[in-house]
Amino acid sequence: MLANLAASIIKHGRVHTTDAKAKEVRPFIERLVTFARRGDLHARRIVLARLRGDREAVKKLFDEVGPRYTSRPGGYTRILKLGFRPGDNSPISLIEFVEDEQQKKSSRKAKPKKAKQKTAKSTVKTPDTTETAIEEEAVETEASAEEAVTAAEEPETADAAEEETAEAAEEKSDNSAEDTKEAADDAPVTEQAETEEKKDESAAEEDASADDVKEDK
Repeated sequence: MLANLAASIIKHGRVHTTDAKAKEVRPFIERLVTFARRGDLHARRIVLARLRGDREAVKKLFDEVGPRYTSRPGGYTRILKLGFRPGDNSPISLIEFVEDEQQKKSSRKAKPKKAKQKTAKSTVKTPDTTETAIEEEAVETEASAEEAVTAAEEPETADAAEEETAEAAEEKSDNSAEDTKEAADDAPVTEQAETEEKKDESAAEEDASADDVKEDK
């Protein structure tokens, strides 16, 4: 059981298993890594016997895993607790190989490079943002200029409308005054005509009465 579990850890780098199995296989696989660090034929035969003839796992252990920990004296694996299994509620753990110092350094060096690349991209993108900002400012200035022109034209139109209304009012007042004058001029004429007509009628009546008196005589 330990041989199969150790072979799976060597092939895949990590395995999910129970806490008890992880604690049991940890010293077994660390001894195999120590033999792989030696790298001689005797150590290879011992590991092949411990892994029950799994040549693929032995080859990967001596070619990849062993040289990775040449500068590390021990502690090649670690156990991480993951909680409890849903079926039987047994505690589950993850056992995996620890990264060596060279990999940590390379990963640490790779992160700043990514940050530099991001900063370079951001610096490349900044001209576009500045151009868009300039275009927006130009559009805003044009809009403000148009608003100012319209605001300047509005008072002129208002003044013209006021002038037109004033002229119309003056024309109306002049027309009304002329009408009143004509009415005033026509009134005396009509009165004189009426008085003359009355006088003519009275004179005609007197003449008619005089003729009648003469005929009676």
